[in-house]
Amino acid sequence: MTQEAQQDTQSVLTPEVKAMIGVEGEVIESWGTVDVEYLRRFTQAVMDPDPRYWDEEFAKTTHYGCIIVPPIMVSYMTGRIRPDQEDPITKAFEENPMSDGIGSVERPGALPEIPTHLVRTLNAGNEIEVYQYPNIGDTIFFQNRYHDIRERVGRDGKPFLIITREITYTNQDKALLCITRQSSIRR
Repeated sequence: MTQEAQQDTQSVLTPEVKAMIGVEGEVIESWGTVDVEYLRRFTQAVMDPDPRYWDEEFAKTTHYGCIIVPPIMVSYMTGRIRPDQEDPITKAFEENPMSDGIGSVERPGALPEIPTHLVRTLNAGNEIEVYQYPNIGDTIFFQNRYHDIRERVGRDGKPFLIITREITYTNQDKALLCITRQSSIRR
């Protein structure tokens, strides 16, 4: 068996890869606060006309008693950059015109790379666990963590990894807003 064929069938869930489970990034404060204008633009972008997001009189009659913010909006807020900062996506394309705009982009709070020779990345799904709605005026904090890394074997007999990154979102009072889990396949 050639060395390449042997590498294709060897486990890719090495001790170094397993050691990445639980590794956390730093806690990052997103730029800006949850505000009415960002809420308006977000709900228009996702085409959600729910009056709980914009109609104060209607919102007062609901269970919450005030305007609410979609919990997933906080995950988009973490990508906002200050006007005086360099755009990391533009930087990635300047350094490599073939960049996919995702993998080579340096983001605040990013986790260290998984030590593997596998380089192809595919989306394997996302989930959100909601604890409380963010409020207008909240400052959002987030922290990345490698939640799980599993090995599977494809139909071609080659092993691959399923990497799940967990992102915890809190507000200025350290109240847990939501947790997202983003899984990817590394082949």
